[in-house]
Amino acid sequence: MRIASLCPSNTELLAFMGLTSSIVGVDKYSDWPPAIGALPRLGSDMDIDIEALEALKPDLIVASLTVPGMEKNIERLKDRNLPYIILNPKSLEDIANNMLVVGEATNTLKQATAAASKYRQVLEQYAELSRKVGHKPSLYWEWWPKPVFTPGGGNWLTEISELAGARNVFADDPRASVKTEPEDVLSRIPDYILLAWVGVKAQQVKPESVKKREGWSRLDAVQQGRIHVMEEPLYCRPSPRLIVGLQKLAAFLHPDVYPAYDPVESEMWFS
Repeated sequence: MRIASLCPSNTELLAFMGLTSSIVGVDKYSDWPPAIGALPRLGSDMDIDIEALEALKPDLIVASLTVPGMEKNIERLKDRNLPYIILNPKSLEDIANNMLVVGEATNTLKQATAAASKYRQVLEQYAELSRKVGHKPSLYWEWWPKPVFTPGGGNWLTEISELAGARNVFADDPRASVKTEPEDVLSRIPDYILLAWVGVKAQQVKPESVKKREGWSRLDAVQQGRIHVMEEPLYCRPSPRLIVGLQKLAAFLHPDVYPAYDPVESEMWFS
């Protein structure tokens, strides 16, 4: 089949399922796996070039609704009567189920089932290891600094935190994404401050700005240097590649409980 992917998380899911060779076009932000580097780019995941997409003559378009505003792409697909499915995962289990949806749409259900099983096995392994952790540190994940956005209990990063032997300080808020204030974060006294600014490369994230926030200098996380820049692709995209982020985070927080993180080995396993 000729498959087009309209966002990075979909591209990564297709790759995890072993369908990279079937991808004929991707959005401009898709950057993994490396094999997609020479593929035609279809514009922003929020504003796909429908003419370029249609010219590829795809058998299936894997669209998304993970970011508000992507509805515009869906309307264009409908208008052109193009073949598409929509993925909108909000949890780790949703990602596994999405593999089966893609498997059915591409007549690769056996392959999809195997991929989903492989993915779930890692989650089960880390769930078991998390039960061996004594002290579970609190994590504040920051998606955006002004205004402050952070994942709540309805987001996959709450699950990732728990599987890594920690807890999200905003897990008590059922929303997937929470708009809050620096004072609210401060009152929750996080042990770690993890910056994963959506759409911003790691080298452009400024942890120094956190230290300048009023009152935050009192936090142990600031005083002890527990402010960390996290790779946005490993934590902010709802794809199977969240496993790589999980492996890295868990090994960092609890090296005595979890396997050591090897970036090369982890990516090889993923592919």
